[in-house]
Amino acid sequence: MSGKRRRLIGKVISNKMQKTVVVIVERTERHRLYGKVISHRRRYKAHDEGNTCQVGDTVQIVESMPLSRDKRWAVEAVLTSGAQPAEVAA
Repeated sequence: MSGKRRRLIGKVISNKMQKTVVVIVERTERHRLYGKVISHRRRYKAHDEGNTCQVGDTVQIVESMPLSRDKRWAVEAVLTSGAQPAEVAA
């Protein structure tokens, strides 16, 4: 059954909750009548058991059973790290 789950790739935009990250997934499509390219963004709350994801990381999320009212996805893998260098305090 695990092979039939949907998988999406997106970017972490928030990790302020415990064991939860907010991932934004962008997709583009062409308008069927006018031909204009339209981009769509959707935010998903995903379960991050080890609190390993940071803001800016590119992650792969996979469908899961409902974990809360909003969480139906889980982080499967961190594809690239988007760690920003620490700011130097003057």
